[in-house]
Order: sequence, then structure tokens, then C-alpha cells
Amino acid sequence: MAGHHESWCRYFEEAAAAMKIRSTTDQDFDVFVDTLHAAFGRLPETPNKDGGGVWWSAFEMDRNLLAMTADGRPVGTAGAYSFELTLPGETLVPTTGVTAVGVLPSHRRQGVLSAMMQRQLAQLRARGEFLSVLLASEATIYGRFGYGPATYTQRLTVPRHRAALALPRARGTAEAPATGSDTGTIEVLRRAECGEILEEVYDRYRRAQPGALSRPHRWWASGAGQPPISSAPRYVAVHRDSDGTPDGYASYSAGEPDYTLTVDETIAADDAVFTDLARFVLEHDLVTQVVFKHFPPGHPLRWQFADFRAGEVSGDTDWLWVRLLDIPRALTTRGWFMDGELVLDVEDPFLGEHGRYLLTVRDSKADCGPTDREPDLSLDVSDLGSIYLGGTAPSTLVRAGHIRAHRPGAATLADALFRAERSPHCLHWF
Repeated sequence: MAGHHESWCRYFEEAAAAMKIRSTTDQDFDVFVDTLHAAFGRLPETPNKDGGGVWWSAFEMDRNLLAMTADGRPVGTAGAYSFELTLPGETLVPTTGVTAVGVLPSHRRQGVLSAMMQRQLAQLRARGEFLSVLLASEATIYGRFGYGPATYTQRLTVPRHRAALALPRARGTAEAPATGSDTGTIEVLRRAECGEILEEVYDRYRRAQPGALSRPHRWWASGAGQPPISSAPRYVAVHRDSDGTPDGYASYSAGEPDYTLTVDETIAADDAVFTDLARFVLEHDLVTQVVFKHFPPGHPLRWQFADFRAGEVSGDTDWLWVRLLDIPRALTTRGWFMDGELVLDVEDPFLGEHGRYLLTVRDSKADCGPTDREPDLSLDVSDLGSIYLGGTAPSTLVRAGHIRAHRPGAATLADALFRAERSPHCLHWF
């Protein structure tokens, strides 16, 4: 391991000698945007007169990096957003959303990306941050930098003629609350009419949803991102409770020639509100099918169809990737829902680090620190990122050959210990 780390150090030293990686300022905005688009072979869209209306409107230029050649030419970019992440136990923590990572085709496979990632992780630690997150454009890139897939999403397509919902068999019981509200109402608005409502409803939702990220006001104000954050024309079904308070919405559009109604996202305070919104879009006239673009795996809606096969799942994919930078702090910050002890032996090849930690949970509180006890599980830091939010069972990674269980029952205990109160899900695109 030491030799491997030394080779990495030499690699970064050689890469750094051939380039300069520096933080950006507001004066670098155009250079940063142009370099990023060139890295992906795309031409920038035209922002509105205020500089908004494009996905990069919310860049934080004091947190971005530019890689420059020795003669001053920009060849790589790496960005960072400031978010809050909801951990199991409804704990809100600051996190960095890594974004806008690109290297010009002329300079790929020359150590530019690795050098930028090394610099960025060092900066995050200097800021006192203990984890970072990203959305991976390619699933083969970020594992080597210590990131692991931690939340998942999928599409659900429902033909209109098969979309009827069945009556719930356990309606209103303590174990199975009513799956449709009797007192809520739905109002159809245009996107331009309800920006504040969307912002408020989403913010309440994300505070209770493990894996969810905040959407800072500047994102909504500048229209940065995908609908419904962007100002792209959409209809919005706004759900209100019996007091008239908005508690959910579905952003959607219907288009020709196939008359598909596409739901960008459905945000709901609870399952009953989600069912009301789903019923609304599923009963829409003059559409042939409804597509939920960002559907949570394991959601009960599929069980609510009169025809169990009505919903076709596709596009099942990873979404949020997690990287831990301070393992004891990360493990003691999230919520826990059962008592237990595990010794975790964690390798971090990219940073050349190794640690063995005793995780002890008592009365929903965790203590974590170095230990010389024999390990229960041996794993890569990317595997720890995958299981951290409770969306990936440790036993799955044991069966895949990524995590090593050193004693019988260790994986089963880890599954129970790392579970969240509900499946983590992230809707935010960045």
C-alpha cells in the first residue's frame, strides 16, 4: 500500500509540474464556462439579460477550480456547490456538491482530472467538511476517487388505459393510513405563477427525506437547473391540505405526437398527497401514457394500481454518489435506529489512507474512533459512501465481492445497523 501511495504522489507531482490548478474568481466566469463546454463538445446556451436561465447560473466562482497549462491555457474545470444534505434521522449537514468536472479532449489521460480531484478534496477538508456528493456522468470515473453510489432513481411509464387505482384494502388503519386524502385540493397553475410555492414545498420535503439536497434560493431565482427549477414552461398541480396550505406538487407537460404526459418530479408531504397527485396526472384527458421521470425505487404506487403490471419501470440508475472525508465524524452525525457494534477496516487508496474504527451505537447515538480490535468488515471508502445513507445494503456489497465480512453475522448486523428510517432519494440535479 505504501508503494502504491508513493507512486500516486509522484504521479501528482509530475502532473502538477506540467500545470497550475488555481481557484477561480468572478472574473474567470466566462473562461470557466467556455472551457467546461469545450470539454464536453457542447456550445453554451444564451443566458437571459440578467445572466440567468441557464443551468450554470448558480456557479459559486469562489469554490471552483481551473487547471492551466504552464503557458496559461485553461484545460480543465472542477466546480463545487454549497448544499445541505439530509442524513438518516432527519439530520441536516452542510455538504459540497461536486460539479462541472471536465478536461479538454487534448489533455485527457495526462493526470489533469486526478490532480484537480486531489486539490478539491484537500480544500474540502480545509473547510472542515466531512463528506461531498456528486452526480456521475459516467459510472466508471468517480469510484477511484472514493465516491460510491448511494441513492437510486428510475422512470415509471403507465399507459393511460391501465392507470386505474384500486381501492385500498386497509384504508385508514394505524398500520396502513389512508392512501388518498379526503380533504385535500389540487389547483393547476403555470410554472411562472407558483415559484414561491415550489420553493417552500420542496424545502419542507427535503428536510425529512434522507438523501435529499437543499435547493438554495439563488437556484430558483436564477432558473438554474432542470424543470421545475428552470423557467421552462410547465403546468404545476399544486396540492393543498384542508387548511389551504400547499403540501405537494407535480410539475408536468404533455406533448405531441404521442400525447405523453411527462412528470418532471412529484413532491409530497406524505404518501396520501403523492397518491392524490399521481391520480390527478394519471386521469388526465387526451394523453396515451404518463411518465414519471424521477420515481423512487420501492415506492408503493405500483401496488396501488388495479393492474399490478400497469407500471413499467425503466432507466433504473444511480443518482447521488457520496464520499466520506472524516469517517468518525460522518458516522457519529447521522441517525441510527438500533444498537450494535461494528469494527470497520477502511482503505482510502486515492488519499493513501487507512483506518480501523470501532462504531458503537447506543440509544440512537453513535460513537466512533480508532481501534486495534479485529475487524468485522473490510471495505473501501467508496463502499462506505454507498452504504452511508442506508440505500445500499452492506450484504449486497459482500455478495458482490467488494466488502469482506470477517465473521458470520457481520453483514447481517451491518444491514440492520445502517438502514435508514426510509429509503434515501435525491431529486436534485446539479
